[in-house]
Amino acid sequence: MAQATITFEDLKTDSEKKVKIIKVAGQLDESNVDEEAKKVYAQIESGGANLSLIFDFSGLEYMNSKSIGYLTDWYSKVSAAGGKAVIAQAKNNIIDILQVVGLTQLITTYPSIEEAKLAVM
Repeated sequence: MAQATITFEDLKTDSEKKVKIIKVAGQLDESNVDEEAKKVYAQIESGGANLSLIFDFSGLEYMNSKSIGYLTDWYSKVSAAGGKAVIAQAKNNIIDILQVVGLTQLITTYPSIEEAKLAVM
């Protein structure tokens, strides 16, 4: 069974915007993605309107098609509530996967957390 961890960090902002960094590490696959996804949904539901998410993929080694589906759904939910979702620090193999399925046309990717922060604030 592959290991994956998802942690959350609230960013302080000068405005009414709420921003969370969602740090994903390990491998998201069939053995763990459903359980890990519940944690992200809980953050989105408790965040309310104008919540923006920065997915820090610096530690993500692998993601399966189901995890890509979840990522798309998280993006949709956050966008519908007036927020933004972006990806930061993804490894080349993850960016390749996201490009192949067309997700990089929907969710912007940034090489650093700082650039992602500027984009959502």
